[in-house]
Amino acid sequence: MKLTKSHSFRLILKWSSLLVLVLGGISYYYALPDPLFDPSYSTVIEDKSGSLLGARIANDQQWRFPVLNDVPHRFSTALVEFEDRGFYQHMGVDVSAVGRALIQNVTAGKVVSGASTISMQVIRIAKKNPKRTVWEKVKEMIQATRLELAYSKNQIIKLYASHAPFGGNVVGLEAASWRYFHRGPDQLSWAETAMLAVLPNSPGLIHPGRNRKALKTKRDRLLYKLYQKGTIDSLSYKLALLEPIPEKPIDLPNKAPHVVARYYKEQRGFKVHTTIDEHVQEQVNTIVDKNYEILQGNGIQNAAVLVLDVRQQSVLAYVGNTKGKSRYHGQHVDVIQSGRSTGSILKPLLYMLKLNEGELTPHALVPDIPSTFSDYSPENFNRTYDGAVPASEALSRSLNVPAVYMLQKYGVSKFHHYLKEFGFSTLRKPPEHYGLSLILGGADATLWDITTTYGSLAMMLNTYDARRGSDTKFQSSAFSVDSNLKRDDLSSFPLSPGAIWSTFEAMVEVNRPGQELSWRRFQRARKVAWKTGTSFGNRDGWAVGVTPGYVVGVWVGNADGEGRPGLTGIKAAAPILFDVFDILPNTEWFSEPLYEMQTVDICSLSGYRAGKDCPKTHKESIPKTTLNYETCPLHKLIHINKKNGRRMNSRCSDVSKLSSVPWFILPPVQEWYYKKKHPEYKLLPDLDEACGEEQVSIMRLIYPLKPSKIFIPKEIDGAQGKAVFEIAHRNSGSTIYWHLNGNYVGETHTFHQMSLSPKPGKHILTAVDENGTQLEHTFEIIAR
Repeated sequence: MKLTKSHSFRLILKWSSLLVLVLGGISYYYALPDPLFDPSYSTVIEDKSGSLLGARIANDQQWRFPVLNDVPHRFSTALVEFEDRGFYQHMGVDVSAVGRALIQNVTAGKVVSGASTISMQVIRIAKKNPKRTVWEKVKEMIQATRLELAYSKNQIIKLYASHAPFGGNVVGLEAASWRYFHRGPDQLSWAETAMLAVLPNSPGLIHPGRNRKALKTKRDRLLYKLYQKGTIDSLSYKLALLEPIPEKPIDLPNKAPHVVARYYKEQRGFKVHTTIDEHVQEQVNTIVDKNYEILQGNGIQNAAVLVLDVRQQSVLAYVGNTKGKSRYHGQHVDVIQSGRSTGSILKPLLYMLKLNEGELTPHALVPDIPSTFSDYSPENFNRTYDGAVPASEALSRSLNVPAVYMLQKYGVSKFHHYLKEFGFSTLRKPPEHYGLSLILGGADATLWDITTTYGSLAMMLNTYDARRGSDTKFQSSAFSVDSNLKRDDLSSFPLSPGAIWSTFEAMVEVNRPGQELSWRRFQRARKVAWKTGTSFGNRDGWAVGVTPGYVVGVWVGNADGEGRPGLTGIKAAAPILFDVFDILPNTEWFSEPLYEMQTVDICSLSGYRAGKDCPKTHKESIPKTTLNYETCPLHKLIHINKKNGRRMNSRCSDVSKLSSVPWFILPPVQEWYYKKKHPEYKLLPDLDEACGEEQVSIMRLIYPLKPSKIFIPKEIDGAQGKAVFEIAHRNSGSTIYWHLNGNYVGETHTFHQMSLSPKPGKHILTAVDENGTQLEHTFEIIAR
């Protein structure tokens, strides 16, 4: 069939029209900018209820918060009334408004109205405000209709509220709300909301920093319209008119600067919803500021506090450092995440692990004497010794020497392993690098790791069924600041709730400082397990406190590591600890894990499980893990000659004819110190002459302990100084005769100390008592 020219033209027109429609449809589909918005956003940190804790400006130096989740009803109502009354009826373009604008512009001879809908304004903002032309206006209309097809009305309002300019470098409703009113947009009054609704209309000309009268006029006009429509009543309208316009933008809150800094580094440009409680954070900030005023008088410039909610496994307050006024003291450093020497803060963990593995009963005596372990010679903080002290008391008094003895028996490698299991992230070197000093601050740890470890222990005890028992495991990394963060445990392992409970009970008995009334008031207020620590050279002061509800960790010191007199855990950190607990709700104490405990007979003198020779015992509940620990080794049965009260044995008498008595016997050096503080301690009776020489050690050198090198400094006047040698003798009234290199140098009675000034080189010290018992020691004097 032959086509006519007319028919061919119609066919071409038909297909051309179809092509135009297809191309037009495709162009219309892709009419929206892609992406619609792609600016840089501020980093915003909120507390658990959504209150602003702090923020960092966006990369383009604009205060532009991430897109809102919801727009308050007041703002959307005020915005629609002011900008686009037909917003919920049109499809992006208000035809009647366009007609009115044309008439007004022609009549005025210039552009006086743009007839822009909210949807058109969203397009214009997304395109970064291109030059105003008729063609640009037509494109905005087309793109606005496309926007209406892609987004709901609420989403369009949200896009506008999140990206509209609000004067200066303030972009978006939320940033404007905080910058102008120091509150979130959902907390604004009608007057405040109305002001923000009119502000984007002319943000370059009208904002709270200038032209405030013009801004108030626009605001009041909008309030009148809302009143006329019945949105607000007459009283609300009159009161709203009385509210002033802000003078100028306000600084944003800065309640948790180190949290903000952390997330600015890790999640820049996002809004982070944290577990922090704004009110607790503010109170802890105030406590740190108050104590800082005291601390800086002693040259102590830095402090940090971490508060955990045990039951919610969350962080309630995070004060990474003091604010301070000088940029030279490292206040920008987040000390909570910084490794610092631990001092004594790890001692409860060792005590608990020994109970957990049955290597100790809670109150068993441990040595507390001057000691040297290879080249390591620990000293107690007050440089006095008890000879022997219950393990729980050694912990509560934070005695160093007993802790080192316990670690030596437990094993550095094993303790190092479990510290890493607990989540200590700073132990990057092998156990032998730290040695026995690991328990006294030989390794660094962070306040985060320390506090969350104690928090995890409290959490474990809370979740344990005290009466029926349950399978519970210690879980590291159980706490988080970010409420959206998935908690993946770094490690978990079985741990006896009985060992944890007994450790916390020992920590409750920590000696409070002095006679200050405030401390005594606190003791009556609640029960807290707490521990302090002080690093070598008074560089770090620690305190950690535990209750079933909360754990508080405190560090005090100088960021540059400078030590200061009085910088101790008990003096500098503990007052902050108790001030913080004072603002927290009181909670009941932990329930004793009865299923993991057993009541047994305990030797009242030694603290060990009672043996057959223990004369005085009492009932005590101890962890089941300790049931296989040895029975009392310190009580021995001795045989007494009834006539003279002296000891005898089977070598010199028929023991059946002697009086048999159980006797509490400590090793000589322990005994020498122990009896100073325990006058009731009875020395072992002398051996009867008929039995020959003494078979037990009755004399031991206290200083120096082992073959050693000694340096003797010179006196102020230049004279050669002296070294003081000391011996413990089981019989206090004995006489000791001292010899140096075979030459007699003197004798001592009761207190056996001898000051000597040997020349440089090797020497032999010999001591002999009146019964001929001899002690010999080799040492070397070093010249410098």
